[in-house]
Amino acid sequence: MESFAVVSILVLARSLKQVIFASMESKRQQKFSRLIQKELGELFQRDSKSLFGSVWITVTQVRVSPDLGVANVYLSFLMTESKENTLADIREKTKVIRQALGNKIRHQARIIPQLIFFLDDTAEYAAKIDQLISGLDIPPAPDVPAPE
Repeated sequence: MESFAVVSILVLARSLKQVIFASMESKRQQKFSRLIQKELGELFQRDSKSLFGSVWITVTQVRVSPDLGVANVYLSFLMTESKENTLADIREKTKVIRQALGNKIRHQARIIPQLIFFLDDTAEYAAKIDQLISGLDIPPAPDVPAPE
């Protein structure tokens, strides 16, 4: 139970770091990031069977450069044997994905950003930290008398 609390705190700290980074982005970048995340999420849900088989792809985060020309897209996968192979497959089809995104947001954006895909490892990071903490041998704190 203690290790779960510590892992929860670490995941919360990592999320807070992302929130702080996001607050450094301009409103325009944040709005554009949300638009790309929404549209790519719908695209992966709708077309992922034809492009990537039975893999479930989730867009967890999008970070856009200040000039809106580059979008770093963080993905997580379910029902895949090799996340690295799936990510490599997505990277090979970046041109098709960018074209489909452009067709969806062409009336809302002047520039369709270059898409760079990354594997989001937050779940694996939390599991690793949980495993490390559960392996620790922490002795109980000695009883200290309360000051009068």
